[in-house]
Order: sequence, then structure tokens, then C-alpha cells
Amino acid sequence: MGGPFSLRRWARLFADYTLFLEGLGVTLLVAVLALFLALVLGVIFGLFSTSSFKSLRAVSRVYVEFFQNTPLVIQIFFVYNALPYIGIRMHEFLIGVLCVGVYHGAYVAEVVRAGITSIPKGQWEAARSQGFSYVQAMQYIILPQTVTIVLPPLGNQAVNLIKNTSVLALIAGGDLMYRADSWASNGTLSYGPAYVVTGALYFLLCFPLVKWVRAHELRIKDRDTRQHAAARAGA
Repeated sequence: MGGPFSLRRWARLFADYTLFLEGLGVTLLVAVLALFLALVLGVIFGLFSTSSFKSLRAVSRVYVEFFQNTPLVIQIFFVYNALPYIGIRMHEFLIGVLCVGVYHGAYVAEVVRAGITSIPKGQWEAARSQGFSYVQAMQYIILPQTVTIVLPPLGNQAVNLIKNTSVLALIAGGDLMYRADSWASNGTLSYGPAYVVTGALYFLLCFPLVKWVRAHELRIKDRDTRQHAAARAGA
């Protein structure tokens, strides 16, 4: 069929474009569900890590350290290959959502913890002096400010999460990477066009998020600059 990027290879790829679209749909669904799971776990364990209870801080630390310091691939393979020996079998799609979500939840937990601890202690003290409980202070004072701070790093985590869904290809998860590799190895050996198109599709998913993160960071910097200028002028 000529060279690795010959027109005949591209023609075959575009003739089978629905396979790539199906894989893209699976990747998107896994990414959305895994991101939701990561956010839920991240908020819970992020709050645990800032709790006054040592036991909750210890649980959060164990979770974060374990999942941050073991490869996602190992976690995927363990769930896929080891758990069936004890009678636990899950669909590849569910494995992807759980493993990717739990893995990134550890990183989101650190983002949430850093956001909460970045709020000046004076605001905690002011809330307590006004009779706010810990939960009320979190709900009405700390978390609203934390959301603005953590949005850029959370956006970066979302980008990494989308790219990490490609590990499902290792367990035949039906995602974009798996569909591309299967199509290319199925007699055509058209890996060049398959990987170029796959890379372009991942880029189209991630690039808008990256641009939004950068724009949001600039807005935060501009706001802080205006606030500092106003404070100096008032002084």
C-alpha cells in the first residue's frame, strides 16, 4: 500500500471513520464519568486532609500516597487480571471509569487541600468569632473562595484524565486508542494515519480545556492585580 502515509492508507481510514468516532464516544463517556468520580473523591478526601481529626487526615494521606505513587497501568491490570481470581469481574468500561476516576481523585484531593489551606487563617477565625460552625464556615466562606483558586489545576487534571483514558486500550476497552490500534493492525498496518488522526482527536478534546485554564489564570491574576492596586491606593 505504499509508504506509511500513502493516499491509499488515508482513503481506507476515512472509509472506516465510524470506528474512530465510536472510539471517541467511548473515550468521552469514560472521561466524563471518571472526572465526576474523581471530583467527588477529591472533594471528600481533600476535606478529610484539612480536618481536625487525625484519623480522617490519615485516611486521606494513605489514599493519596498510594494512588499517586503507583502507576495507573498497574492498577488497571490488577483490577482486570487479579480480581477475577476472587470472583470479582467487571466490564472493561467500568474498570476504566473506576480506575481512572480513583487514580485522579488522589490528585484532585491534593488540589482541594492546597486550595483550602491557601485561604488565610484570619478568615477562619473571623467565621468562628461570628458563631459559624466548621461546616458553615466551609460552606459559606472557605469553599466559595477555594473554587476559584482550584479551577485552573482542576482543568489541568481534566486534561490529564482525558489522555489517561487511553490505558483502556491495554484491556480492550473499546476506547479511541484501542479502536485505532485494532484498525491499524487488522491487515492494513496503517499505523501512521491511525495514530495521526487519534492524536488529532485527543488534541481537539484537550486543547479547549488548556486554553480555558490559561484564560482563567489570567483573569485571576488581573483581579488580584486590581485588588492590590486598590488596596495600595486606599492606604
